Amino acid sequence: MATQELTVQNFPQVVEKGIVFIDFWASWCGPCKQFSPIYEKVSENHPDIVFGKVDTDAQQELAGMAQVQSIPTIMAFRDGIGVFRTAGVISATELESVVQQIRDLDMEKVRAEAEAAASE
Repeated sequence: MATQELTVQNFPQVVEKGIVFIDFWASWCGPCKQFSPIYEKVSENHPDIVFGKVDTDAQQELAGMAQVQSIPTIMAFRDGIGVFRTAGVISATELESVVQQIRDLDMEKVRAEAEAAASE
């Protein structure tokens, strides 16, 4: 699956179901340009996963809501819950490993932990 552009308007609907990876980037960012082909290649290996991209210049409000402080920042959601976040370039091997780890998550346990953290 090709990557999908995310905006403030479509973000909530996109992340609410399934596995969603998000690359926060900017056109002037050297490391973002380095990571982009890696992200695209991995996205092609997983047509059942949404791979979104957020242009932090065009979507400053969304980048702010996500508390992005450096780019590239890669985030992942599963069923609307944030389950991964890192800043900087990662290799295709590392990204593939993260994809598998997120596929293997016990979502009942993740939901219980999220609910417990929210009630604190």
